[in-house]
Amino acid sequence: MRLPIFLPVLAAIVIGVAVSVNHSSSSASPAASPQTGVQQPNSLCAKDERVVFSCPVKRPAKIVSLCASKDLTNDHGYLQYRFGVPGKIELEYPKDRQGTHAKFQYSHYFRAQFDMTSINFTIDGYEYSVFDDYNGEEKPKISTQGVSVTAPGKPKEVSFVCRMKPKADYNDLQAVLPSGQE
Repeated sequence: MRLPIFLPVLAAIVIGVAVSVNHSSSSASPAASPQTGVQQPNSLCAKDERVVFSCPVKRPAKIVSLCASKDLTNDHGYLQYRFGVPGKIELEYPKDRQGTHAKFQYSHYFRAQFDMTSINFTIDGYEYSVFDDYNGEEKPKISTQGVSVTAPGKPKEVSFVCRMKPKADYNDLQAVLPSGQE
């Protein structure tokens, strides 16, 4: 009589071990792939780059990162947007690391209990906005970060919200990037 109970338990154990072995072998070294180099945790930025913004998003299970050279100034270095997973970056903008400053706009608005930061850029008519918003006037307080994308000719944006608080460093961006504020 215990045989019908034993078989599903045995099957679950075998499947669990197979998934565990497959997971450990497939994640053994994704960060060391030639496409991406060694990356920082929860980021698509390399160890020798500055993380301007990075977080894993809720759906799909991907990472959004804004990476910069450590020497980023208003006339030197680069800024790049990356979306994907370590070892498989699906979107990298711009591909060329020359003259990247002019391709992004920085916007920051702050007052008591309210802080909005965004870095915006456009690719083939698609408008991207990496955002970090806090509204302490709402009850409960609202803090949202991620990236939103608006397709050409579409009024509604699609947002990919961070699963956890992002790693963010906006220092000097106001001096480095053109202002996106009107």
